[in-house]
Amino acid sequence: MFRLLPGLRAAKVDRLRRAVRTGPLPRHLGVVMDGNRRWARAAGLDPRAGHRAGAEHVEDVLRWCEDVGIDHLTVYVLSADNIRRRGDVEIDHLMTLLETVVPQKVLSRGGHWRLHVAGDTALLPATTRAALDHAVAATEAGAAHLTLAIGYDGRADIVNAVRAAVLDLAPHGTAPDVDAITRRLPGGPVKDIDLVIRTSGETRLSGFFPWQSVGAELYLSSTMWPAFSEPEFLRALRDYGERTTRRQSSSTTPAQG
Repeated sequence: MFRLLPGLRAAKVDRLRRAVRTGPLPRHLGVVMDGNRRWARAAGLDPRAGHRAGAEHVEDVLRWCEDVGIDHLTVYVLSADNIRRRGDVEIDHLMTLLETVVPQKVLSRGGHWRLHVAGDTALLPATTRAALDHAVAATEAGAAHLTLAIGYDGRADIVNAVRAAVLDLAPHGTAPDVDAITRRLPGGPVKDIDLVIRTSGETRLSGFFPWQSVGAELYLSSTMWPAFSEPEFLRALRDYGERTTRRQSSSTTPAQG
């Protein structure tokens, strides 16, 4: 396979960065990072190596977001169904990564990111919950917001937010509206997701934040998550900017008749 020389590759990335910065950017980016096990099998590695490579790759995406000015990022790490269905050995390894690699990668970004966790943490071992709680507390001063979906179920997310809104507002005789429910969803202050990137060639959202991503653009990549590169990341943002510009242009164009 043809590969660009380092200098040409750097020049290509610089051109893409410039193109991205001239157009609309998603304020809130969602990522469904899929394909860790398939990437490992294709490389002749144990699936656990794929999960580790995928976890370590989170730091790259944080850096890429910092470079272009995206301050709200939500990453689908592990669904509630995955925890219930996968074998104990694999889940134990994933929990170890959540206790060690993932918090370390977030903390390594110089305090830029504030960590939030969305999902049913009761499904996690006590040691994993403690590690995530520590990372959440340690990053409270971060200006940007990273939400990790761990033990996540999209329907339960909505049910919990509706229940919380009803309990808070019922004593005042007020029915919850869309804004009241949205405010009670987990994550950072900006709830609506503008662009969802899904890797590994899958074409479904797998319950990824259904309320928050109702108006999101989609970018579907055939690349396995550990191999997802900065140029493709930038192409996804460029694609989003072009789509957004076309949509805004068409909405302001007078009807012809």
